[in-house]
Amino acid sequence: MESLRARLLGPPPGSLVRADRVAWVGILLATLVGGIVRFVRLDHPHQLIFDETYYVKQAWSLRLFGHEREIRAGLDKPDELFTRGTPDVWGDVPDLVVHPPVGKWMIALGEMLFGPESSFGWRFSSAVIGTLSILVLGRVAWLLWKNALLAIAAASLLAVDGHHFVQSRTGLLDIFVMWWALLAFFFLLLDREQARRRLAARWGPWLERHTGSPVPRSLWRRWVRWWGPSLGVRWWRLAAGVSLGLCTGTKWSGLFFLAAFGLMTVWWDMGARRAAGADGWFVGTVVRDGIPAFLLMVPTALVTYVVSWTGWFVTEGGWKRDWAVSHPAPPGSLADLVPDALRSLWAYHVEMMTFHVGLHNEHKWSSNPWSWTVQWRPTLFYSEWPKRGEQGCEVADCVDYIASLGNVFVWWGATLGLLVVLFLWLLGRDWRAGAALSGVIAGWLPWFLYQTRTIYSFYAVAFVPWLVLVVVCCLGLVLGPATASPRRRRWGAVAVVVYLALAAAWFVWYYPVHAAVVLPRDEWQMRMWFDFWT
Repeated sequence: MESLRARLLGPPPGSLVRADRVAWVGILLATLVGGIVRFVRLDHPHQLIFDETYYVKQAWSLRLFGHEREIRAGLDKPDELFTRGTPDVWGDVPDLVVHPPVGKWMIALGEMLFGPESSFGWRFSSAVIGTLSILVLGRVAWLLWKNALLAIAAASLLAVDGHHFVQSRTGLLDIFVMWWALLAFFFLLLDREQARRRLAARWGPWLERHTGSPVPRSLWRRWVRWWGPSLGVRWWRLAAGVSLGLCTGTKWSGLFFLAAFGLMTVWWDMGARRAAGADGWFVGTVVRDGIPAFLLMVPTALVTYVVSWTGWFVTEGGWKRDWAVSHPAPPGSLADLVPDALRSLWAYHVEMMTFHVGLHNEHKWSSNPWSWTVQWRPTLFYSEWPKRGEQGCEVADCVDYIASLGNVFVWWGATLGLLVVLFLWLLGRDWRAGAALSGVIAGWLPWFLYQTRTIYSFYAVAFVPWLVLVVVCCLGLVLGPATASPRRRRWGAVAVVVYLALAAAWFVWYYPVHAAVVLPRDEWQMRMWFDFWT
């Protein structure tokens, strides 16, 4: 049983207490520093930048009316009115919005705390979530590797990634997609540990009970004997289902995380039953773990998603809110059994899907998903070109700029590391490599189905934590296995620390073009290495 416990769970918790404390200190320090730089000058620039013009105003509309409304007809420069303390810019006409409300409610929370006219307020929730995600990713890396240096590396790399940094300081939705997906991933890692502890504890008694006993006559009992013990109710999976429902309730791309993570968690159970020695480990996993996982996570996510539309349900005047009244279902049909509010919501969703699939307009900052990880076309969020004497400019020409340009030690490192990690997963059977790839698969690969649609590289923030994990997986190879000599591990640790220091130096150098710090034009050009970055 001790051998089984070691195979399922790794080193005993008692041997990891000191390393865990060191990891906590390093992760909290990275979170503190990352949080400080995200909140400093959060209110600059005091104007709606890029797609804040949609989501910030829609968030306050949700707060006021429970649904989104269109800007009042004939109103001139509503963005300027909104930011100058006159947020009443709406008429009585509902607005066709094409993203669910969760992310906008999160933006609205900051607006409620600090006022809708406060640029600090409408970016507050993004900064909080961006900061907390550093902490959560550090703990995720700890659960994966049980190594303090690698856990601190994960938190540090996310803290100094420019792409994540910019979106932690902007009132957009994708940072919330990232957050709910990352939180669900964390919950599933906790579920993995709990399930393996249960299997290790129950396997011995189950084996003793069935060894030497007569073969049951009942087909079901024979199957149960073949599969291994039940692992009980999986509450962390329930929490993951809620989190993935909120992820989908921010943007529909959350559905891909639900699918990928659902398969991943069952795959982990399959590996556990196989390691324990269950004869029918494949079928047993499908029946004992896979079907319950589906029934626990998918309906939970669906119910959570529908509940997120409560504001639309309980108010009058939302887009297509009364569609079912003017489109009654045929008497006696299955549709007639569905409440009118749900039929109206379905009709609304059909229209949303039509919009998303048919979005094909030219935009200067659109990009193909093939180019995202190499940062071929980072999205420009804001730019102004002050002259001498304007906005503190002390030379002839200056630049005030915000670009969602990722840290190359994260993005280029992950691009090079993807094949290495894929090899570790498929041929080395390293479950941690598969876990790192799962978020990349869920957050990136589906966009290749929509290459003719207008899409942007800033969507990639949804899977940046898993790109960090890909890099950390490679840094783990540099560090060396726990069985390596102290000298080998020492030099490996030096190499990891040097890599982190270079990533931090890159972030410091590029901070001005992430946070709209006025730069002389020639200094700005020194940072913009390629024409496609500008």
